[in-house]
Amino acid sequence: MRRYYLERTLQAVITVFAVMTLAFFMIRLLPGGPADALRAQLTQSNPGMSQAEITRAVQSQLNLAPDAPTYVQYIDYLGSLLQGNLGESTSQSASVASVIAGAAPWTIFVMGSALLIAFVVGISMGATMAYREGSRFDGSSTVVSILMNSIPNYIYGILLLWLLGYVFKVFPTGGRFSAGVEPTLNVFAPAETLQFVGNALWHAAMPILSVALVTWGGWALGMRGNSIQVLGEDYLRVAQLRGLPSRRIALRYVGRNAVLPMYTSMLITLGFLLGGSVIIEQVFSYPGMGYYMIEGLNSRDYPLMMGVFLVITITVAVAVYLADLTYGLIDPRASATGGGADE
Repeated sequence: MRRYYLERTLQAVITVFAVMTLAFFMIRLLPGGPADALRAQLTQSNPGMSQAEITRAVQSQLNLAPDAPTYVQYIDYLGSLLQGNLGESTSQSASVASVIAGAAPWTIFVMGSALLIAFVVGISMGATMAYREGSRFDGSSTVVSILMNSIPNYIYGILLLWLLGYVFKVFPTGGRFSAGVEPTLNVFAPAETLQFVGNALWHAAMPILSVALVTWGGWALGMRGNSIQVLGEDYLRVAQLRGLPSRRIALRYVGRNAVLPMYTSMLITLGFLLGGSVIIEQVFSYPGMGYYMIEGLNSRDYPLMMGVFLVITITVAVAVYLADLTYGLIDPRASATGGGADE
């Protein structure tokens, strides 16, 4: 078992290191070169700056010395990343770390809420479909689940934006919260906190719904397949012969054993949803990490763009790593087959 954990930890470290390396070389291979582009931008906007001052500004914002050898730039870049220094954003007039720190909670809020809603709806529908296998409800629900899961979330987003945002004006078409609302999360100010949370949910409703509409179908189909497999196990027949209540059998035996295999995919899906926020946040003008990544690309703000890319890809790697380490703890069957004894 220790060997299993060691191998997974080593794989995670290598993956994160590879992501950092990829980010470094992506910066260097971008069209025109970010250092040259930033140097030209600074020269045009600050004609009084000397070349030495421009070089220092480029080094500060890109996290590397543009005139140094490649291996020196690479070492400096990794050293800065390990210290949490992602450079300076040229478009936001702030450090990249502070921009991401301000945007990440909103992306997690939207994607986490969407995943939770989709997971609950999906496993409920999937379990019902399994219990009514072969019925008209099962067949129609399976078709609907496949169709809903096949349409990209930004298509739902555009339709919802047009219908609920512009036609019926039910929800706002952009922003995190209304201009007159003060951001408040304080247990000693429950009224203000509830007003802020409610307003934030109102603004995030359409992005959450767009992602949930796509995701629930996959959970439903997965839960249906797992439940049908569990329903055919011999221990369920034994439980029925012992006279156990059907509710207990459904919840403790069928539901629990069918949901466990979906735990890993839930964590991995959360990681990938953060990456999928790039388009959906642009559709709704919702300032999260994906929104700032596109903004960085449009404004040639390479430090911001690459900083968001780095955080998103590391998040996916960490999600997979946590799924690998914790799955054996919640499902002893995986521990028995996957890790073995201490080696």
